[in-house]
Amino acid sequence: MIKAILIFNNHGKPRLIRFYQYFAEDMQQQIIRETFHLVSKRDDNVCNFLEGIYFTLIYRHYATLYFVFCVDSSESELGILDLIQVFVETLDKCFENVCELDLIFHMDKVHYILQEVVMGGMVLETNMNEIVAQVELQNRMEKSEGGLSGAPARAVSAVKNMNLPEIPRNINIGDINIKVPSLSPF
Repeated sequence: MIKAILIFNNHGKPRLIRFYQYFAEDMQQQIIRETFHLVSKRDDNVCNFLEGIYFTLIYRHYATLYFVFCVDSSESELGILDLIQVFVETLDKCFENVCELDLIFHMDKVHYILQEVVMGGMVLETNMNEIVAQVELQNRMEKSEGGLSGAPARAVSAVKNMNLPEIPRNINIGDINIKVPSLSPF
């Protein structure tokens, strides 16, 4: 089972952290530091599998980013290495030559792509074309809905289009009379 997926830059700054097993926050920070320390000091021409303190670490180093999958002994190292390749190629297709800035400024989309590949520590999909098709479908849905940035305008428009009766000008509750001030229309 996949226990965690970590992406760091060359300086150890985490760009994506996803744990599929509960760890207290201080333990997560320790795992992140130790994982980067173990992976970054290795030479580029050595094996991409490594026994960490808590997990087996399977990683790839692309340009300025380390993609690290922390797994237990039940996972195939070569299968996970292939999964990293699928994930990175999918990011490449979705962002047209993915870079660190894409991970920073499009974190929601990166998490969505990751959820199409892995959920709950289990591999869901390894077919890159299927993953890209689902991401494109999500993008089309967001565009048709106007995205999150269009939500306030849609809310105001919906309120304007509601058929509300005339706003009462005087409210009488027993001996209490309340005058409602005139409100300007939207």
